[in-house]
Amino acid sequence: MLLCFFCALSFASAQKFEFWPGAQYDPAIPTVEKVLGYEPGTKHATHADIVRYFEALAAAAPARIKVFEYGKTWEGRKLIYAVISGEDNIRRLPEIKAAQLKLADPRKTSEADAKQIMASIPSIISLSYGVHGNEISSPDAALLTAHHLLASLNDQLVANVLKNVVVLIDPLQNPDGRERFIQNFRVNEGLEPDASPVAAERAEPWPGGRSNHYFFDMNRDWFALTQPETLGRVRYLREWLPLVMVDLHEMGGNSSYFFTPGALPYNPHLTKDQVAQMDLFGKNDAKWFDKFGWTYFTREVFDEFYPGYGASWPWFYGGMGMTYENASVRGLVFRRNDESLYTFQESVQKHFVASVATCETGVLHREKLLDSFWRYQVTALDEGKREAIKEYILPRRGDVSAVDKLGHILAEHGIEVRQARAAFKSGGKEYPAGSYAISLAQPRKRFIRVLLDPQTPMEADFLKEQERRRKKRLPDEIYDVTGWSLPLLFNVECVASAEAVAGDLAPVTGPYQPKGAVSSKAEVAYLVPWGSQAAGRFLTAALRADLKIISANKPFTQAGRKYPSGTLILMVKQNPAAVHDQVARIAAASGAEVIATSTSWVEEGINFGSNNSIVLKKPAVAMLWDSPTSGSSAGQTRFVLERQFGYPVTVIRAASLGMADLTKFQVLILPEGGYGATVSPAAADRIKQWVRNGGTLVAFGSALSYLSSPAVGLLGLQQEGLAKDAASPAAKPADPAKPADAAKPSAASGAVAGASSPAPGGPASPGPGGPGVAPAPGKLLAKQEDYEKAIQPDSQLPDAVAGVLVKAKVDPETWVTAGLPETVNVLVDGRYIFAPIKRDKGVNAIVYDAPDKLLLSGYIWEENRKQLAFKPFVVLSSEGRGNVVGFTSDPNFRAFMDGLNVAFLNAVFRAPTSLGRGGAEHENE
Repeated sequence: MLLCFFCALSFASAQKFEFWPGAQYDPAIPTVEKVLGYEPGTKHATHADIVRYFEALAAAAPARIKVFEYGKTWEGRKLIYAVISGEDNIRRLPEIKAAQLKLADPRKTSEADAKQIMASIPSIISLSYGVHGNEISSPDAALLTAHHLLASLNDQLVANVLKNVVVLIDPLQNPDGRERFIQNFRVNEGLEPDASPVAAERAEPWPGGRSNHYFFDMNRDWFALTQPETLGRVRYLREWLPLVMVDLHEMGGNSSYFFTPGALPYNPHLTKDQVAQMDLFGKNDAKWFDKFGWTYFTREVFDEFYPGYGASWPWFYGGMGMTYENASVRGLVFRRNDESLYTFQESVQKHFVASVATCETGVLHREKLLDSFWRYQVTALDEGKREAIKEYILPRRGDVSAVDKLGHILAEHGIEVRQARAAFKSGGKEYPAGSYAISLAQPRKRFIRVLLDPQTPMEADFLKEQERRRKKRLPDEIYDVTGWSLPLLFNVECVASAEAVAGDLAPVTGPYQPKGAVSSKAEVAYLVPWGSQAAGRFLTAALRADLKIISANKPFTQAGRKYPSGTLILMVKQNPAAVHDQVARIAAASGAEVIATSTSWVEEGINFGSNNSIVLKKPAVAMLWDSPTSGSSAGQTRFVLERQFGYPVTVIRAASLGMADLTKFQVLILPEGGYGATVSPAAADRIKQWVRNGGTLVAFGSALSYLSSPAVGLLGLQQEGLAKDAASPAAKPADPAKPADAAKPSAASGAVAGASSPAPGGPASPGPGGPGVAPAPGKLLAKQEDYEKAIQPDSQLPDAVAGVLVKAKVDPETWVTAGLPETVNVLVDGRYIFAPIKRDKGVNAIVYDAPDKLLLSGYIWEENRKQLAFKPFVVLSSEGRGNVVGFTSDPNFRAFMDGLNVAFLNAVFRAPTSLGRGGAEHENE
C-alpha cells in the first residue's frame, strides 16, 4: 500500500500537459491515454504500443488513415507506415500515387499533362521517426501527430493539411534498438524519474540503443541498402516519391533544436531550386518555434553531402530531405548544465510541433513543390542528354557476383539499369554478355552520378575553411565519409562512356537473386574459381555441409583455363555419394560458377595433390563482444559472416574471455575497440597460448595497437605519429610506444618540458613557471612563420581523416591474398597509420599505393596522403603453430566494402594452421 501511496502522490502532483494549447479533439478518435493507458510523454511507447495505437486509429477513422506493413526487423518486429489525409484523398490514393509517378518521368508525361496533374493532386510529405532507437522523443511525437491530424476540431490548419497533403508517417524505423533502450531504462528505473545526467537509467550498456540488431547505424545505410529495414523503406517510398521527407532525430540534452537549412557542404548534385526550398521549411518552422518561445539553430553541423542519410535519399529523385534534431532527455527528465529541468513531454512536444509545421509548409507551397519536382526530372533528362557521359557501363568480369549485386542495388533505387543479353561494343571497347548499362538520359541521372562517379567534390570555400581550422587545431566540420563510389567500394570496373549503348539489353527488375550453375556432372572433381563473393558463399555452405574441400595456394591451368590461387577443389571420390546433388544445390543458391572436370591433369601450375594446396577445415569462429569492442565493428563483422555468407559466429563477452575455453575455436576475431587495460593479463595470456597452439587471430584497426603492445606482443607493428617532414618543422613525431594522450604532459598537469632535471651548474632558478621550474630558452620570433613554428606541439598524431577510399597493392604470394586482384580499394578513416612490419616479424600482405596513386575518392589531408603511402593494410604474423592477421582498417566497414570480402574470408577460412610457421608457401624452408 505504501508503494501505491507514492505512485498516487506522484500522479496527483503532475499537471496535465498541453501539447497543442487550445486544441479541441473529437472524442471518437482515441487518445494515447485511452488506448495505451498513460499520458503521452509520461512513458516511452514501446514498439507494441506504437503498432497498437496506429491500429486503433485506423479502426476509428478508416476513411482518413490507412496503415501498411513494409517489412520486419531482424528480431521479427513489424515495420509499419500510416497514410493520413482527407477522405477524398484517401479514396483516390492509387490515383494520387500513379499521378506522382507520371510526374516523375517527362518521357511519358507532356508539359500540359504535368500541369494538369500538379493542379489536381496533393503534395506528399513523409515524416520518419526513430531511426536511432535511443533518440526517444520522435516516435512518441508520431503518435501525437497522427492523433492531431485525425481528431482536431475547428482547426483550419489541420483542415488545409487534410485537403492538400497526403502525410506518410513512419512512426518507428528502428524497433529493435528502441526496445533495447527501453529495457535498460525500465531495469534501472527507481522511485521517480532521475534527472541526473549520470543516472543509470540513461547510461546505456554496450552497444546502446542507437543501432539495429546487428548494430548498424541505419542513418548511414540508405545507398548501400544492407539492412532489411532500410530496403523496405526505400521500396515503399519509391511507390510514393514524397516531395518532402523529414527524418526526426535527437542530439545532446543541453542543445536546443535544429532544422533546415542544413550545414555545408552540400552535395553538388542538389539543384538551386532544392537548396532554395530549405528556407521555405526553415522559416515556417521558425514561426512556430517563435510562437512557443523555443530557441533553435540552422546551417550548422548536419550537412547535405553524404548520400547515405535518410534525409539525403529524397534529394536524388527530385524531392527534398530534412533532418530535424531535438535535445534528448534520454529518460523522463534531464537536468541541464544551467540546472533547469527538461522533460520528456517537452521534447516530444517540439518534434510534434515541428511535424505539424512541416505539413503546413506543404500546404502553403504545394504548387511550388510540385513544380520543382517536375522541373527536376526535366532538367535531369536534359543534362543526361547534353553532358559528356552518356552511359555508365559495368562490365561483367572480375568478381561477376559483385557486379550483379551492384546492378541490382542501382535498380532497387529506381535507377533504370539494363543488362546485355549478348556481347556488345561501345566506344570502341568490347563488353561481355551480362554487362550492365546505365543511361544518364533518365530522371535519376543525378543519383547515378552520386553513386557511380569516382569523386564527388566539396565546395572549395568549405575545404579552405577546414584547412584553416586544422591549422589552428580546431576540429574540422566534415560530418561523415567523403568517398563512397559504389564501383570503388565493390572493386569492380565502371566505364564512363561518351556514347549510348545499343544492342540487345533487358531491364533489370526484382531483388538480387544469385544464379549459379554446374557445368556438368564431374567424374573427378568440381572446381570453383576463387576470388568472388559467390565463391565465398559456396565455400561457407560447402563447409557447413561437411564436404571435403581442397584449396590451391597457387594458380594452375586446366583445359586451357587459368584458375587463380585459392581455387576450391572438391574431389568426387573423397566426398559422399550425394556430392553431385549437394554441389548443384550450393552452386544455385550461392551464384558460384562450378566447373566439372574429368581429369586431374593440369597444363601449368600445381596439381590437386600438391603440397601447395591445403584442405580447408570447417572452423568454429568466435568473436569478442561487448565492451571494450566497438559495437559497430563487431556488429557489421558478425553481419557479414552470418547474413552475407551464411556462417555462424559465437560471440564471447570480453569480460568472459579469461574463463572461456578457446580450444573449442579455430578462429578468434577482435573487432576495433579500446582494449588496453580492459582485457585482463590472464585473458591476454590465454589468447597468446591459444595462438601458439594453432589458433588464427584476426584483428582490425585499433585492436592492432593492443596486440602490438608489450603486454601482449603478438604483432610486431608500431603505430606512427605524424611524420616529421609532413608536419610543421617545429613538430616532432609522437612516440608510438606511448598512448596518444600521454605523448606529452598536459598543461593541466603543471609539467613543463625540460623541468625534470636541473640545468647544468645547479638547481633551476625560479622563473615564470614558479620556484624550481626552469624558464624556456629565449628565442626571437622575427616573422609570422616563426610564430607558427613555435606554437606547434612537440609531438602529435596525424589528423583524423573522414573516410576516404584509397588504393592498396596486393602481394599475391601469401595465403591471405589468394584470389585477389592486383589492387584492392580500402576505406580509411581516423588517424591510425602503422609502420610496415619488419620481415623478421611478419609479412606486409597488402600495402597502400604510392602517394600520387593513393587517393581514389574523398578528401584526404595532404600530410596523411604522403604518410599513408606504402604503409600496410594487411599484415601476417605467425606465433608457434598459429597465425595473426591484422587489418589496419576495418574490411567490413558498414558492410558495404564488398571488394574486401575475399580478403576477409581468406583470413577466416584459409589460415594454414596445420602447416606450421609461414604457411604453405614456406613449409619446406
